[in-house]
Amino acid sequence: MEADGDLARAARDGDVAAFAALAERHRAAMRVTAIGELGYTDEVDDAVQDAMISAFRQVASLREPEAAGAWLRAITRNVCRMRVRTRIPAPVADPEPWMSPAEGPDELLDRAGTRDWVWHAIARLSDPIREVMLLRYFTGMSSYAQISQLCGIGVDTVGSRLRDGRRILALTLRETAGAAFEAADAEAAALRREAEQHFAVIHTGGYDRIIDDWFRPDFSVVFMGWLHGDRAAAREMIDRTMGAGVTATLHDAVGSRNVVLWEGDFHNPSSDPDHCPPRFAWLLRMREGRVARLGVAYGQTPRV
Repeated sequence: MEADGDLARAARDGDVAAFAALAERHRAAMRVTAIGELGYTDEVDDAVQDAMISAFRQVASLREPEAAGAWLRAITRNVCRMRVRTRIPAPVADPEPWMSPAEGPDELLDRAGTRDWVWHAIARLSDPIREVMLLRYFTGMSSYAQISQLCGIGVDTVGSRLRDGRRILALTLRETAGAAFEAADAEAAALRREAEQHFAVIHTGGYDRIIDDWFRPDFSVVFMGWLHGDRAAAREMIDRTMGAGVTATLHDAVGSRNVVLWEGDFHNPSSDPDHCPPRFAWLLRMREGRVARLGVAYGQTPRV
Protein backbone atom coordinates (compact mmCIF):
# COMPACT_ATOMS: atom_id res chain seq x y z
CA MET A 1 0.00 0.00 0.00
CA GLU A 2 1.36 3.40 -0.98
CA ALA A 3 2.09 5.81 1.85
CA ASP A 4 -0.05 8.92 2.31
CA GLY A 5 2.88 11.12 1.39
CA ASP A 6 3.43 9.35 -1.94
CA LEU A 7 -0.26 9.57 -2.86
CA ALA A 8 -0.44 13.21 -1.80
CA ARG A 9 2.62 14.16 -3.85
CA ALA A 10 1.16 12.43 -6.91
CA ALA A 11 -2.19 14.13 -6.34
CA ARG A 12 -0.43 17.47 -5.97
CA ASP A 13 1.06 16.88 -9.42
CA GLY A 14 -2.37 16.32 -10.95
CA ASP A 15 -2.84 12.53 -10.56
CA VAL A 16 -6.61 12.18 -10.07
CA ALA A 17 -6.41 8.46 -9.23
CA ALA A 18 -3.92 9.20 -6.45
CA PHE A 19 -6.20 11.83 -4.99
CA ALA A 20 -9.14 9.44 -5.19
CA ALA A 21 -7.23 6.71 -3.36
CA LEU A 22 -6.06 9.18 -0.70
CA ALA A 23 -9.57 10.54 -0.17
CA GLU A 24 -11.07 7.06 0.09
CA ARG A 25 -8.45 6.04 2.64
CA HIS A 26 -9.40 8.95 4.90
CA ARG A 27 -13.14 9.05 4.23
CA ALA A 28 -13.98 7.40 7.54
CA ALA A 29 -11.84 9.84 9.50
CA MET A 30 -13.47 12.74 7.67
CA ARG A 31 -16.92 11.40 8.56
CA VAL A 32 -15.88 11.02 12.18
CA THR A 33 -14.64 14.62 12.18
CA ALA A 34 -17.93 15.82 10.67
CA ILE A 35 -20.02 13.88 13.20
CA GLY A 36 -17.93 15.35 16.00
CA GLU A 37 -18.59 18.88 14.75
CA LEU A 38 -22.21 18.58 13.58
CA GLY A 39 -23.61 15.66 15.55
CA TYR A 40 -25.12 12.67 13.82
CA THR A 41 -27.29 14.61 11.37
CA ASP A 42 -28.15 14.62 7.69
CA GLU A 43 -25.61 17.41 7.18
CA VAL A 44 -22.68 15.04 7.69
CA ASP A 45 -22.75 13.53 4.19
CA ASP A 46 -23.00 16.95 2.56
CA ALA A 47 -20.15 18.32 4.68
CA VAL A 48 -17.85 15.43 3.76
CA GLN A 49 -18.65 15.80 0.06
CA ASP A 50 -18.03 19.55 0.29
CA ALA A 51 -14.70 18.87 1.98
CA MET A 52 -13.72 16.35 -0.69
CA ILE A 53 -14.32 18.84 -3.49
CA SER A 54 -12.56 21.62 -1.61
CA ALA A 55 -9.59 19.32 -0.98
CA PHE A 56 -9.46 18.36 -4.65
CA ARG A 57 -9.32 22.03 -5.64
CA GLN A 58 -6.65 22.81 -3.04
CA VAL A 59 -4.37 19.78 -3.27
CA ALA A 60 -1.89 21.57 -5.53
CA SER A 61 -1.11 23.83 -2.57
CA LEU A 62 -0.54 21.06 -0.04
CA ARG A 63 2.72 21.89 1.72
CA GLU A 64 3.26 18.73 3.80
CA PRO A 65 2.22 15.59 1.89
CA GLU A 66 2.91 13.34 4.89
CA ALA A 67 0.27 15.33 6.81
CA ALA A 68 -2.43 14.72 4.18
CA GLY A 69 -4.75 12.99 6.65
CA ALA A 70 -4.61 15.92 9.07
CA TRP A 71 -5.08 18.31 6.14
CA LEU A 72 -8.25 16.50 5.00
CA ARG A 73 -9.63 16.53 8.54
CA ALA A 74 -8.83 20.24 8.86
CA ILE A 75 -10.77 21.02 5.69
CA THR A 76 -13.68 18.92 6.95
CA ARG A 77 -13.60 20.70 10.30
CA ASN A 78 -13.61 24.11 8.61
CA VAL A 79 -16.54 23.15 6.39
CA CYS A 80 -18.51 21.95 9.41
CA ARG A 81 -17.76 25.02 11.52
CA MET A 82 -18.91 27.25 8.69
CA ARG A 83 -22.14 25.27 8.61
CA VAL A 84 -22.58 25.65 12.35
CA ARG A 85 -22.03 29.40 12.12
CA THR A 86 -24.37 30.01 9.22
CA ARG A 87 -26.31 26.78 8.56
CA ILE A 88 -25.75 27.76 4.94
CA PRO A 89 -22.39 26.48 3.69
CA ALA A 90 -19.83 28.90 2.30
CA PRO A 91 -16.54 28.16 0.54
CA VAL A 92 -14.07 26.68 2.98
CA ALA A 93 -10.99 28.67 3.95
CA ASP A 94 -7.57 27.22 3.27
CA PRO A 95 -6.16 25.37 6.31
CA GLU A 96 -3.01 27.46 6.52
CA PRO A 97 -0.68 25.09 8.43
CA TRP A 98 -0.56 22.72 5.47
CA MET A 99 -0.83 25.09 2.53
CA SER A 100 2.00 26.54 0.46
CA PRO A 101 1.86 30.32 -0.06
CA ALA A 102 3.53 29.88 -3.44
CA GLU A 103 0.52 28.17 -5.05
CA GLY A 104 -3.18 28.84 -5.10
CA PRO A 105 -6.07 26.33 -5.15
CA ASP A 106 -7.05 27.11 -8.74
CA GLU A 107 -3.62 26.17 -10.09
CA LEU A 108 -4.60 22.51 -10.02
CA LEU A 109 -7.42 23.24 -12.44
CA ASP A 110 -4.91 24.67 -14.90
CA ARG A 111 -3.12 21.33 -15.24
CA ALA A 112 -4.34 19.47 -18.28
CA GLY A 113 -5.14 16.08 -16.77
CA THR A 114 -7.09 17.43 -13.86
CA ARG A 115 -8.83 20.06 -15.96
CA ASP A 116 -9.99 17.35 -18.36
CA TRP A 117 -11.35 15.32 -15.45
CA VAL A 118 -13.18 18.29 -13.96
CA TRP A 119 -14.88 19.30 -17.18
CA HIS A 120 -15.69 15.70 -18.06
CA ALA A 121 -17.40 15.35 -14.69
CA ILE A 122 -19.17 18.70 -15.00
CA ALA A 123 -20.44 17.73 -18.46
CA ARG A 124 -22.30 14.77 -16.95
CA LEU A 125 -24.50 17.06 -14.89
CA SER A 126 -27.88 18.32 -16.03
CA ASP A 127 -28.02 22.00 -16.95
CA PRO A 128 -29.72 23.16 -13.71
CA ILE A 129 -27.23 21.26 -11.54
CA ARG A 130 -24.25 22.24 -13.69
CA GLU A 131 -24.90 25.95 -13.36
CA VAL A 132 -25.05 25.92 -9.56
CA MET A 133 -21.94 23.72 -9.34
CA LEU A 134 -19.98 26.04 -11.63
CA LEU A 135 -21.02 29.09 -9.65
CA ARG A 136 -20.36 27.45 -6.31
CA TYR A 137 -16.91 26.01 -6.94
CA PHE A 138 -15.42 27.82 -9.93
CA THR A 139 -16.49 31.47 -9.68
CA GLY A 140 -16.45 34.30 -7.20
CA MET A 141 -20.27 34.31 -7.08
CA SER A 142 -20.37 31.30 -4.78
CA SER A 143 -22.67 32.12 -1.87
CA TYR A 144 -26.10 30.51 -1.74
CA ALA A 145 -27.72 33.94 -1.92
CA GLN A 146 -25.74 34.95 -5.01
CA ILE A 147 -26.46 31.66 -6.78
CA SER A 148 -30.15 31.99 -5.88
CA GLN A 149 -30.30 35.44 -7.43
CA LEU A 150 -28.36 34.51 -10.55
CA CYS A 151 -30.35 31.35 -11.26
CA GLY A 152 -33.74 32.63 -10.16
CA ILE A 153 -34.31 29.76 -7.72
CA GLY A 154 -34.81 29.48 -3.99
CA VAL A 155 -31.94 28.96 -1.55
CA ASP A 156 -33.33 25.53 -0.64
CA THR A 157 -33.24 24.54 -4.32
CA VAL A 158 -29.63 25.70 -4.53
CA GLY A 159 -28.80 23.37 -1.66
CA SER A 160 -30.59 20.37 -3.16
CA ARG A 161 -28.96 20.83 -6.58
CA LEU A 162 -25.53 21.14 -4.99
CA ARG A 163 -26.11 17.91 -3.06
CA ASP A 164 -26.99 16.11 -6.28
CA GLY A 165 -24.00 17.59 -8.07
CA ARG A 166 -21.56 16.63 -5.34
CA ARG A 167 -22.73 13.02 -5.36
CA ILE A 168 -22.36 12.78 -9.14
CA LEU A 169 -18.88 14.30 -8.99
CA ALA A 170 -17.89 11.86 -6.26
CA LEU A 171 -19.11 8.96 -8.40
CA THR A 172 -17.19 10.27 -11.40
CA LEU A 173 -14.04 10.61 -9.33
CA ARG A 174 -14.40 7.01 -8.23
CA GLU A 175 -14.91 5.80 -11.79
CA THR A 176 -11.93 7.82 -13.01
CA ALA A 177 -9.70 6.34 -10.33
CA GLY A 178 -10.35 2.83 -11.62
CA ALA A 179 -7.83 0.36 -10.19
CA ALA A 180 -6.79 2.77 -7.47
CA PHE A 181 -9.90 1.73 -5.56
CA GLU A 182 -9.43 -2.03 -5.77
CA ALA A 183 -7.58 -2.32 -2.45
CA ALA A 184 -9.91 0.14 -0.77
CA ASP A 185 -12.94 -1.75 -2.07
CA ALA A 186 -11.56 -5.04 -0.72
CA GLU A 187 -10.94 -3.46 2.67
CA ALA A 188 -14.42 -1.92 2.67
CA ALA A 189 -15.98 -5.29 1.86
CA ALA A 190 -14.05 -6.92 4.72
CA LEU A 191 -15.20 -4.20 7.14
CA ARG A 192 -18.79 -4.67 6.08
CA ARG A 193 -18.63 -8.45 6.47
CA GLU A 194 -17.22 -8.03 9.97
CA ALA A 195 -19.96 -5.55 10.89
CA GLU A 196 -22.69 -7.79 9.48
CA GLN A 197 -21.35 -10.73 11.50
CA HIS A 198 -21.43 -8.65 14.66
CA PHE A 199 -25.01 -7.57 14.18
CA ALA A 200 -26.07 -11.11 13.34
CA VAL A 201 -24.60 -12.26 16.66
CA ILE A 202 -26.26 -9.38 18.55
CA HIS A 203 -29.64 -10.60 17.38
CA THR A 204 -28.95 -14.13 18.58
CA GLY A 205 -28.08 -13.00 22.09
CA GLY A 206 -24.52 -14.29 21.92
CA TYR A 207 -22.68 -10.98 21.94
CA ASP A 208 -21.21 -11.44 25.43
CA ARG A 209 -18.39 -13.58 24.09
CA ILE A 210 -17.54 -11.03 21.39
CA ILE A 211 -17.45 -8.24 23.96
CA ASP A 212 -15.05 -10.25 26.11
CA ASP A 213 -12.85 -11.27 23.17
CA TRP A 214 -12.93 -8.19 20.95
CA PHE A 215 -13.29 -5.30 23.41
CA ARG A 216 -10.15 -4.48 25.37
CA PRO A 217 -10.18 -4.88 29.19
CA ASP A 218 -9.71 -1.08 29.48
CA PHE A 219 -12.52 -0.46 26.98
CA SER A 220 -14.82 2.54 27.46
CA VAL A 221 -18.12 3.51 25.85
CA VAL A 222 -19.10 7.13 25.18
CA PHE A 223 -22.82 7.54 24.78
CA MET A 224 -24.03 10.71 22.99
CA GLY A 225 -20.89 12.56 24.05
CA TRP A 226 -20.87 11.43 27.70
CA LEU A 227 -18.52 8.82 29.20
CA HIS A 228 -20.88 5.98 29.94
CA GLY A 229 -18.85 3.10 31.25
CA ASP A 230 -16.91 -0.07 30.56
CA ARG A 231 -17.56 -3.46 28.94
CA ALA A 232 -20.34 -4.18 31.43
CA ALA A 233 -22.07 -0.93 30.45
CA ALA A 234 -21.80 -1.80 26.75
CA ARG A 235 -23.23 -5.24 27.45
CA GLU A 236 -26.12 -3.74 29.42
CA MET A 237 -26.86 -1.21 26.65
CA ILE A 238 -27.03 -3.92 23.99
CA ASP A 239 -29.04 -6.34 26.14
CA ARG A 240 -31.56 -3.66 27.08
CA THR A 241 -32.09 -2.64 23.46
CA MET A 242 -32.36 -6.13 22.03
CA GLY A 243 -34.42 -7.29 25.00
CA ALA A 244 -37.07 -4.71 24.15
CA GLY A 245 -37.59 -6.39 20.77
CA VAL A 246 -35.62 -3.84 18.76
CA THR A 247 -33.68 -5.07 15.73
CA ALA A 248 -30.87 -3.31 13.89
CA THR A 249 -29.76 -3.41 10.28
CA LEU A 250 -26.41 -2.22 8.97
CA HIS A 251 -26.39 0.63 6.46
CA ASP A 252 -22.68 1.26 6.01
CA ALA A 253 -19.29 0.33 7.44
CA VAL A 254 -16.18 2.37 6.69
CA GLY A 255 -12.73 2.39 8.18
CA SER A 256 -9.43 4.18 8.11
CA ARG A 257 -6.49 2.67 10.01
CA ASN A 258 -7.61 2.39 13.64
CA VAL A 259 -10.94 4.16 13.15
CA VAL A 260 -14.05 2.22 12.10
CA LEU A 261 -17.54 3.66 11.70
CA TRP A 262 -20.70 1.55 11.57
CA GLU A 263 -24.00 3.17 10.65
CA GLY A 264 -27.38 1.49 10.75
CA ASP A 265 -31.10 1.68 11.36
CA PHE A 266 -33.18 0.63 14.35
CA HIS A 267 -36.51 -1.13 13.86
CA ASN A 268 -38.76 -0.85 16.90
CA PRO A 269 -41.48 -3.36 17.78
CA SER A 270 -45.07 -2.31 17.08
CA SER A 271 -45.75 -2.40 20.82
CA ASP A 272 -43.09 0.26 21.45
CA PRO A 273 -42.59 2.23 18.22
CA ASP A 274 -40.58 5.01 19.88
CA HIS A 275 -38.17 2.88 21.90
CA CYS A 276 -35.09 3.83 19.83
CA PRO A 277 -34.37 6.65 17.37
CA PRO A 278 -34.46 5.53 13.72
CA ARG A 279 -30.71 5.79 13.07
CA PHE A 280 -27.51 5.05 14.93
CA ALA A 281 -23.74 5.25 14.51
CA TRP A 282 -21.00 3.32 16.28
CA LEU A 283 -17.51 4.78 16.21
CA LEU A 284 -14.94 2.10 17.05
CA ARG A 285 -11.45 3.24 18.00
CA MET A 286 -9.12 0.28 17.74
CA ARG A 287 -5.86 -0.42 19.54
CA GLU A 288 -3.74 -3.50 18.85
CA GLY A 289 -6.58 -5.11 16.94
CA ARG A 290 -9.25 -4.70 19.65
CA VAL A 291 -11.84 -2.04 20.44
CA ALA A 292 -10.50 0.49 22.94
CA ARG A 293 -13.42 2.89 22.80
CA LEU A 294 -16.95 2.86 21.41
CA GLY A 295 -18.75 6.10 20.64
CA VAL A 296 -22.53 5.92 20.19
CA ALA A 297 -24.70 8.55 18.50
CA TYR A 298 -28.32 8.59 17.37
CA GLY A 299 -30.01 10.25 14.39
CA GLN A 300 -33.60 11.36 14.73
CA THR A 301 -34.42 11.51 11.02
CA PRO A 302 -35.38 8.25 9.31
CA ARG A 303 -33.21 7.33 6.35
CA VAL A 304 -34.91 7.75 2.98
